Amino acid sequence: MDSPPATPLVSALSPSRAADFLQCPLLFRFRVIDRLPEKPSAAALRGTLVHAVLERLFELPADTRTPRTALSLLEPQWERLRASRAEAVAGLFASDAELAAWLAEARTLIGRYFEMEQPQRLEPHKREMRLDVTLESGLRLRGYLDRLDVAPTGQIRIVDYKTGKSPQPRFEQKARFQIFFYAVMLWRELGEIPTRLQLMYLGDGGVRWYEPTEQELLAAEAEILGIWRQIEDTARSGVWSPRRSRLCDWCDHRERCPEFGGTPPPMPDSLPVV
Repeated sequence: MDSPPATPLVSALSPSRAADFLQCPLLFRFRVIDRLPEKPSAAALRGTLVHAVLERLFELPADTRTPRTALSLLEPQWERLRASRAEAVAGLFASDAELAAWLAEARTLIGRYFEMEQPQRLEPHKREMRLDVTLESGLRLRGYLDRLDVAPTGQIRIVDYKTGKSPQPRFEQKARFQIFFYAVMLWRELGEIPTRLQLMYLGDGGVRWYEPTEQELLAAEAEILGIWRQIEDTARSGVWSPRRSRLCDWCDHRERCPEFGGTPPPMPDSLPVV
C-alpha cells in the first residue's frame, strides 16, 4: 500500500468523522479543526440513553432480561446520564411534559427491541467494544461496536443499534458505510471476516444485514483510505468547501457557512493532529 503523507493531519479516523467529511468538508473542519461547540440534540441524547439501557440489560442474568426489567433500567440510566452531562441537558426540555414525552419515546424504542430479539437467548461476546487498529498505510481506525456476538461455531456478528427508522434504500449508504468501517477494523484486528453485519432500527423494527466477502472489505478499506487522502489534500490546500444538502437544515453552523451568507472563523495558526 502507499506510504502515508509526512506529518498527516489525520492520524486516526472514525466512522463518524469520515462521514462528516463525505457530507461536507467544511463541517469536518468546524468539528475537527475549529472544534466549534454544537447544541445538544434530544434525539442524539435519547439514542445514548437507549444504548446505555441495552448495554446494562446484558449485564443481568439471562432469565431476567425481560421488557419489564429493561424499562426499570431507564430511570436510573437517565439519572446517570443527566448527572454526567448536566450542561448539555440543561435547557434541553422546555417543560416537564416535554421531558416525559421524550422518556416515553425512549420506552417505546426499548419495547420494540424485544419485538426484534430475545435477549434471554443471547450472550454477547463484547458490548461497547473499543477498536483501535493501524492499517499498513499508517492510518489508525477508531470506533466502538455496540455489540459483538460469537456463535459456538465461531461465526462472528457485528450488531449496531439505530434509534431512528430504517432508511429508504437510496439513503442507506451512510449506515452501510459505517458498519463496513467497523467490519474492516475487526477484520484487521482479528484476522477473520465477520459472518454478518446487522443494523437494528428500533424506530420501526427494521433490520438490514450484510454478509461481507473479503473483496467487499478490501473495497471498503480502499474507500476509507481514499477519504483519508482527500482530507489530507484538502488540509494542504486550505480550502474546506461547503457541500449543500438537505442536511444543512439541521446544521448548527449555518450562520458561519458561505452557502448561507456566513463567514467561517480564521483558520487556527497550527492544525491539530487528530
